[in-house]
Amino acid sequence: MKIVATAVCHSDLYHLFESMFKGGFPTVLGHEAAGIVESVGPGVTEFQPGDKVIPVFISQCKECRFCKSPKTNQCEKAWARVRPKFMAPEESRLTCKGKKLLQFAGTSTFSEYTVVHESAVAKIDPAAPLDKVCLIGCGICTGYGAAVNTAKVEPGSTCAVFGLGAVGLAAVMGCHVAGAKRIIAVDINPEKFEKAKVFGATEFVNPKDHTKPINEVISEMTNGGVDFSLECVGNVGVMRSALESCVMGWGVSVIVGWTELHEVSAPPLQMIFGRTWKGSVFGGFKGKYGIPSMVKAYMDKKVKLDEFITHNLSFDQINEAVEMMKHGKCIRTVLAVSTE
Repeated sequence: MKIVATAVCHSDLYHLFESMFKGGFPTVLGHEAAGIVESVGPGVTEFQPGDKVIPVFISQCKECRFCKSPKTNQCEKAWARVRPKFMAPEESRLTCKGKKLLQFAGTSTFSEYTVVHESAVAKIDPAAPLDKVCLIGCGICTGYGAAVNTAKVEPGSTCAVFGLGAVGLAAVMGCHVAGAKRIIAVDINPEKFEKAKVFGATEFVNPKDHTKPINEVISEMTNGGVDFSLECVGNVGVMRSALESCVMGWGVSVIVGWTELHEVSAPPLQMIFGRTWKGSVFGGFKGKYGIPSMVKAYMDKKVKLDEFITHNLSFDQINEAVEMMKHGKCIRTVLAVSTE
């Protein structure tokens, strides 16, 4: 497929600067993109040249017990193929000067062209603007779906979202669309609060403004805790704070931020008293079905995308885009790779 537009996601930076697992390099990063099918291999019948598509980092074979279950978006072949520690399949169609390059998340969209397995591609509306809907390939579905699909936020409920990057803002949007009455946005960067308001946040808390633990602050604000909390940072300390910000009896906390560098723990009584701790990857969306539905929702003006894009750059400015993301100076930067 020819990549038309790709965005820089923190997961790319996590692999590059934080996990740094030596078996995961050399690699071509990038996984949040949109493009056009250039050609198909023998036996591929679902796609044809000219189709507008979004690559999916959690593939969907449609045949395994996970794909056949409505309870999950996991796939037996997905992580076996991508290998979480390496964040890449063992086999790759990418080379440089005769040396194999790993294909990050099975997609590698920081490239003019990439070869993707048919189970890891979703066909979308041909009228969709690829420089906007590329965001649906990861961050927007991840946060929005965590609220709507995983937490199952209810109308009239109270929510707290920890971390206001693109995933956190998408979670705020999901809570708002689901009908939450109060949405408390939590971040140590107060410059993000105005942006969170655009997506539906009603209140804002900066942990640096308080001497007591943030879960106690939120508990006092909400008469015992929120109904739903979503951790969108990838920090185990924040994960526990999000859990403890939930009300006893029925509070649901969802871990959305990605990390495998540290273990997370909490006293058993936190759950024994009725809280539920859950995890969510890609917002619970089955890619081949969920991505086209989210594209349609955007086209129908039911979800926002344009508001996430703070910068548009050319592909040769990719290092500048990475630096902006690294220092928190953007929400999403979209790189124009090719023309449609």
